[in-house]
Amino acid sequence: MAIDIKDIYSKGISEKKKLILIVDDNPTIRMLLESILHIEGYETFSAANGKEALDNLAGSSAGSGCRPDLILMDIEMPVMDGYRACKEIRDRKEYNSIPIIMVTAVSDKDVIKNVLSLGANDYIAKPFESQELLARIGAHIRIRGLMEEREVLYNALGEYNMTLEQLVEERTKEIEDTQDATIIGLAKLAEYRDPETGAHLERIRNYCRLIAHELGTKEKYKGIIDKKYIELIFKSSPLHDIGKVGIPDSILLKPGKLTNEEFDIMKQHPVIGGDAIAEAEKKLRGRKITFLTIGKEIAYCHHEKFDGTGYPHRSKGDDIPLSARIMALADVYDALTSKRVYKEAWTHEAARELIIKDSGSHFDPDAVDAFLKMEDEFIKIRGQYYSVEKV
Repeated sequence: MAIDIKDIYSKGISEKKKLILIVDDNPTIRMLLESILHIEGYETFSAANGKEALDNLAGSSAGSGCRPDLILMDIEMPVMDGYRACKEIRDRKEYNSIPIIMVTAVSDKDVIKNVLSLGANDYIAKPFESQELLARIGAHIRIRGLMEEREVLYNALGEYNMTLEQLVEERTKEIEDTQDATIIGLAKLAEYRDPETGAHLERIRNYCRLIAHELGTKEKYKGIIDKKYIELIFKSSPLHDIGKVGIPDSILLKPGKLTNEEFDIMKQHPVIGGDAIAEAEKKLRGRKITFLTIGKEIAYCHHEKFDGTGYPHRSKGDDIPLSARIMALADVYDALTSKRVYKEAWTHEAARELIIKDSGSHFDPDAVDAFLKMEDEFIKIRGQYYSVEKV
């Protein structure tokens, strides 16, 4: 998406003739200035004092007049002199960018300092040389033109940045939606092999988010668990059992208890799943894709136990990735409270009792504490997706 500078300028900077407001109580001076300026291609309008000048400016702001590109103003005038008019113009935000040149017969340096301090951009003494006057006017109009061009460019760049940000957000959302669809699609490969799991993936990802959110409120996990981490574990958790696609149906769908040999084969699914995601990471040539990283951690380690008696690596305590420690509890809770071919669903109370009993052995005590604080939400999610299953 390229920026065309000429296009930007053409939208904001016009080539119209410059308009100058002449403010002087002497009609002869006004006519002289008008003649000089018209010869040079300027357009003019005039006022006999400061009040008339402000009325003209007010009319231009209201749309009933023309806004000047520069003001030539005398100091000594009746009704409202140049001092007060200059100050009032500068006090009003809508006028304060208009250049003001004081054209005065007063040569006192203190007077000149005073008008400059009130906001005049320049002054020229009467009687004046027309060439000097025109040079001063041209310089200030060019300066103002450059300031207007800069403002137009800044505004255009601001619009461009907003458009670019919107495009980035849309593209990011598209990528994230594609990631989500890919993750769910891959996870369904395993789920379809085991039809009785039903809405397992939706329950699991919501349970993980609840535990992660609660842990994130603890000082211990500040800097580890943030909004992005919670989002990633929600998205990646469905990949936990993807390795089951490598387990034979005779074992995966067996209605009775597995033999020791069959269980040894079943215990290979974390490695199969973790290795598959690790291979996907390699294809990305070293780029850090955190949703795959967390998905890989969960796939490899969700059957590890906090006391080191789990599988496949017998990892212990904090050596088990936090994402997998969260998943371990969520997965067991869902397995216990869901019906299987080999068992009926447990009640929440029975599952709660087992989780408390296995705190520190199977489960991370911090994850158990988070579960207990959020158990009402667990019950709601279980009921919500149990109802969906029934439908």
